[in-house]
Amino acid sequence: MLFSKDGKMIILSSPSGAGKTTLVKKISKEKKYKISISHTTREPRQDEVNGVDYFFISQKNFQELIKSNAFLEYAKVFKNLYGSTKEEVFRNLDNGHNVLFDIDWQGAQQIRQQSLNYDVVSFFILPPSREILLKRLISRGEKRDEIIQMRMQQFDKDVLHWSDYDFVVINEDLDKCSNEILGYLENTKKYDKSIIERHLNKLI
Repeated sequence: MLFSKDGKMIILSSPSGAGKTTLVKKISKEKKYKISISHTTREPRQDEVNGVDYFFISQKNFQELIKSNAFLEYAKVFKNLYGSTKEEVFRNLDNGHNVLFDIDWQGAQQIRQQSLNYDVVSFFILPPSREILLKRLISRGEKRDEIIQMRMQQFDKDVLHWSDYDFVVINEDLDKCSNEILGYLENTKKYDKSIIERHLNKLI
């Protein structure tokens, strides 16, 4: 699956707090895949670096990029805008690099609906439980109860999009989850959808 001339577009999506960003960074480091760095209008968190984690820009600049058709995909998430620009993504793909996307279901849907000359493989990441999801949201710096509650409520909506993805994985252990994703990409692991369906029955 990963041996054609052009690179692959590898999408990781998840409800907020399920771990897609950490997984993207881990897989990129281990496999030398490129990361599509999104533009966003939200404020950076304490440990985030402009140009590394995101390109932090104003609402005005984001709208200008929309008007110039610069985005491969963009979406509004929790009152902020996020988007992946085409130029760097296509350049990396044309040079044979696999590109990882850390985007939500809206952006993933936009990419899948386009007629692109690249292979797209998509993954939806689930937390092992709602309790662990809540702990992860708190541990990453979410302190205001209303924000945490909003993200937990959004989880119930986001998780409904799991069936739109090629693969769904449960992020209980980071190393195991990362290896599972790579196993699917490299055709060394068989996908068992029934495991996911049973897990979803517990989550929803």
